[in-house]
Amino acid sequence: MARARKCSCCLHGCPCGFYGDTTRECRCTGGIIQRYLSKISGPLLDRIDLHIEVPAVAYKEMRGREGGESSAEIRNRVERTRAIQQSRGFYNSQIPARVLRKLCELDDAGERTLEMAVRRMGLSARAHDRLLKVSRTIADLGGSASVTAKHVAEAVQYRSLDRSYWS
Repeated sequence: MARARKCSCCLHGCPCGFYGDTTRECRCTGGIIQRYLSKISGPLLDRIDLHIEVPAVAYKEMRGREGGESSAEIRNRVERTRAIQQSRGFYNSQIPARVLRKLCELDDAGERTLEMAVRRMGLSARAHDRLLKVSRTIADLGGSASVTAKHVAEAVQYRSLDRSYWS
């Protein structure tokens, strides 16, 4: 049976690979987990835009007949989003610093959400800018012309692993 993994870049959470797994028990102590995770530096994590914990899929869910969104539907949404970004002259991941704040302009609630995330999570300037870019992408995927607090909050959730495990 496959072990639950935290992501494809070997961030397993702990040496046994079962930290956070709902079906298997992790027997690593807090100290072992901290020592294991301390091998990954903050500057490296700053360069990873999305940190997503993906739990193992239960057998019944894999075999279930309920269909979710089809690959074709997802592809169409992504293509529409890429077209929006191309019309701006570059993809969101490549937004130059000089225009970042203009293209990712936030309302007051968005500013408060971003400020709270930066302060509480101790994010660097690089992580701040990446959060803005991911927020802009989330807004684009949802068809929103502006970046709102909701988009920022979702982007923060995608970066939370670097602070929940590596603090």
